[in-house]
Amino acid sequence: MQNKAHIRSSSELFMRFGPTLVVALLTALFVMVDWLRWGLVFTIPLLLLAVYDFFQRRHTLWRNYPLLAHVRWIMEDLRPYARAYLVEGDLEGRPFNHQQRALVYARAKGQLDSHPFGTELDVYSDEYEWLAHSMAPNAQAPAEWRVDVGSRQCTRPYSASLLNISAMSFGSLSANAIMALNKGAAAGNFYHDTGEGGISRYHRSHGGDIVWEIGSGYFGCRTEDGAFDPERFAQSARGEQVKMVEIKLSQGAKPGHGGVLPGSKVTEEIAAARGVPVGSDCISPPAHSTFSTPIQMLEWAAQLRELSGGKPVGIKLCVGKPHEVFALMKAMRETGITLDYIVVDGAEGGTGAAPVEFSNRVGMPLREGLILMRNALVGSGLKPEVKLVAAGMVHSGAGMAMNFGLGADWCNAGRAFMFALGCVQSMKCHNDMCPTGVATQDATRQRGLVPMEKAERVARFQRHTLHSFREMIVAMGLDNPWQITPAHISERQNSAQSDSLDHIHRFLEPGQLLDSPESTPYAKAWAAARADTFAEAV
Repeated sequence: MQNKAHIRSSSELFMRFGPTLVVALLTALFVMVDWLRWGLVFTIPLLLLAVYDFFQRRHTLWRNYPLLAHVRWIMEDLRPYARAYLVEGDLEGRPFNHQQRALVYARAKGQLDSHPFGTELDVYSDEYEWLAHSMAPNAQAPAEWRVDVGSRQCTRPYSASLLNISAMSFGSLSANAIMALNKGAAAGNFYHDTGEGGISRYHRSHGGDIVWEIGSGYFGCRTEDGAFDPERFAQSARGEQVKMVEIKLSQGAKPGHGGVLPGSKVTEEIAAARGVPVGSDCISPPAHSTFSTPIQMLEWAAQLRELSGGKPVGIKLCVGKPHEVFALMKAMRETGITLDYIVVDGAEGGTGAAPVEFSNRVGMPLREGLILMRNALVGSGLKPEVKLVAAGMVHSGAGMAMNFGLGADWCNAGRAFMFALGCVQSMKCHNDMCPTGVATQDATRQRGLVPMEKAERVARFQRHTLHSFREMIVAMGLDNPWQITPAHISERQNSAQSDSLDHIHRFLEPGQLLDSPESTPYAKAWAAARADTFAEAV
């Protein structure tokens, strides 16, 4: 009876729960089969890759460690991001550390840019430098300063802001980035340098002031064979939006190198801006074809000034051989033709990609280049006519103040304005894979950069940086930034000694190169300079 009851209860349990159990077992079986199917989807390609690795001949690691060696390549790609976000301290990144980038981001977004608990810099390190403040700050200093650019030979001078957008070409930067920069420049009343890639429709889209840079490729003003075309130049240069013209001799990233934009990247829009055929290699030779001597260069600058309707004409260069700088000074004095301004680009580099050897070992850093150019202009009596511009890692009011103390009349910034656009220093500028849409022609990547939104950040960063710059002038007790001298800037030689820059570097008196060149550190270079050649006189 008990067995029958047990059987009956078991059958009742089966009748009640059996179907559910069967469904559960079938479901589990199907799930196992489904996992097996998806597992095969992933494992079969990996197995095929491992087999390929084992038999291929190009990569030793792949051949010796099939499949596993690919982890190395993945880590190589992820290394910059892991280092930047997980490993580096606030002061360790290069070329701009996290603290520097954070300052630009905060000012561009209008966020708090103060820093708590004192400086993180080692004030006893030989890299430390500082500005001298006053016990009597000048709160009555003007709210804003501008600088008039144009020598006596210039009939249409330009009033420039003290912080402007440095040369960055359309093609290197995206269309959305160019539009955002130009709209920001228009909103903030400062200028936007085109870079050597010509004036694109994106530069014209919002009416911001333009400085047209003319490089050795003469993009936007060239003949079919690549020579300079005066008529095409005049047609664009006389436009109201173009305020100044800049002859590019070299850039800090790769001075004396030239460059090539491969035909595969020359789209219809880039071709239209540069005046080259679609799909053809876009070549910037190392040297200009319009001149080969200092005098010829000045004569061409005078021609550009006339063709533009009397607008200021200057040059941009990374300083190399001192005697060539002095040859230019002698040429200006002998011909009577003066440049309106000179932009000194530091060997610190910029947005342009370059061979590592050039980035690391060619060209004079901004500080030394700025001091040499300042001494050349002052020592030859030309500084009152020719304005001097500093371009190289400018991103803060303190950096601007130090450049002014070394002779600059205003500053240009490139990468700082890229940060204002949202650049995260991913170091992908050269391969069209910029993740923020700043330095790419990939439409899907550009989509993330909304010009109207980013233009506000561009204008805001410039405005807040100039505000910080003014606060430094106030703290130093000065009336204007041109009163800053090398004596206001100090730096350490070691942990126990420091001195002001006027005791570390030589700063010439007006006309000293003309009156007594032998009393200067440049006597040999001055004697070797000739107005009719860039070659060193023996």
